[in-house]
Amino acid sequence: MADALGPGHEGGDGDDLITSINVTPMVDIMLVLLIIFMVTATFIVRPSIKVELPKASTAEKSVATVGVTLLAGGGLLLNGRPTTERQLYAQLKRQAQSKQDTQAIIAGDAAVPHGRVVRVIDIIRRAGVTRFAINVRIEEGALSGIED
Repeated sequence: MADALGPGHEGGDGDDLITSINVTPMVDIMLVLLIIFMVTATFIVRPSIKVELPKASTAEKSVATVGVTLLAGGGLLLNGRPTTERQLYAQLKRQAQSKQDTQAIIAGDAAVPHGRVVRVIDIIRRAGVTRFAINVRIEEGALSGIED
């Protein structure tokens, strides 16, 4: 019977001390926790509005006072909330009158027609916001081959 239990089990009363610790279960738990942390971190960082930004290698990061988003389906958002062109104009005009240094960040989906973006820029400028930027994703090496 001692052979069936393997080495170190000679039978007896079972009062032998366990002299080694099995760390495999602890490592498994830590890896599962790491995976859970990594997956949840991507959900926290992901923006709530899905917009496919165009790419540009010369983009600059700036802080937005007002965010205007043009969606591929024709929707228009001001600071993440749905709006119309009239409401956009009225709200930006109030913002520009209260703060002279108001700036707008325009995020347009890559599928939005150029004319629609120009129209929104015109609305923004007519409202009195003269400082604006177009939000893009930075793409490294986008212009390689055309520079001297």
